[in-house]
Amino acid sequence: MPKRDILAIGASAGGVEALQTLVSSLPPDLPAAVFVVLHLFPTSESFLPRILSRSGPLPAVHPQDGERIEMGKIYVAPPDHHLLVERDHIHLGKGPKEQHQRPCINVTFRSAAQAYEERVAGAVLTGQLDDGTAGLWEIKRRGGVAIVQHPEEAAFPSMPLSALRDVVVDHTLPLARIGPLLTRLGTTDGPSKKYSDGGNNEMHRTVTDLTCPDCRGSLSEAEDGGLTEFRCRVGHVFSPRSLLAEQSASQERLLYSALVALEEGAVLLDRLAYKLGPESREKLKEQAQEHSEQASVVRRVLNSRKSPALD
Repeated sequence: MPKRDILAIGASAGGVEALQTLVSSLPPDLPAAVFVVLHLFPTSESFLPRILSRSGPLPAVHPQDGERIEMGKIYVAPPDHHLLVERDHIHLGKGPKEQHQRPCINVTFRSAAQAYEERVAGAVLTGQLDDGTAGLWEIKRRGGVAIVQHPEEAAFPSMPLSALRDVVVDHTLPLARIGPLLTRLGTTDGPSKKYSDGGNNEMHRTVTDLTCPDCRGSLSEAEDGGLTEFRCRVGHVFSPRSLLAEQSASQERLLYSALVALEEGAVLLDRLAYKLGPESREKLKEQAQEHSEQASVVRRVLNSRKSPALD
């Protein structure tokens, strides 16, 4: 079997420090290309390539769209762009967010697996929720190697725990041992074992009565290899956990919007009660009081809300 010379690494919260530790243990003559995805704010400037270049012997860059892949180089997904690994080159896309992220780890992992199959090794590091799990499953299904940072040492263990729940992982290791493992995989031939999918690569989709938290389009539900995903018509993709988190956040935003509207309505009605004449005054003051009471109900709902249990 071929060497694993396409190395895909995904991280989120706590990921900068984890990536620094990992790349510091890679050799300067690594015969593999490294692809790094770290969740970033879309409008932020990323200094990660500079940080990783200082942390280890390999040069790290934000690639250009269409850039050819070189061995011994680290390619970091730029803010607000998916990094897709194609045959011999890189594509940067601004397609729909997945897991409410762009860049999304699953997108890079999945594209690498589709392009290079058993030549890929994927590693999921520290982070919240479960981005990377579906992509790591695809790497494993196509004969690649699945690696997960040990959850007990991860600053945020949710992503490693999710991957361990849903993927038959090859290696669960502390950070200090992941770099040397990637080096061995990149320089040594090894066996692979693809997942069996019965020859059917199509996910069966069912239209649901749910809507996308991003665009409010209808969501379809699909299952593949025990993994479930929700996708809207324009392409936003969510795992069950990320959909639950985003739906909860959407509910909170809408409740706060309702609270502001009701409180502003009460203030406006009370103010106009003294400007629109005595014949309307009492009625407007009653309506202002009703708005205030309704706002109090919404505020009590907000104060009593609990975040969904995601782990």
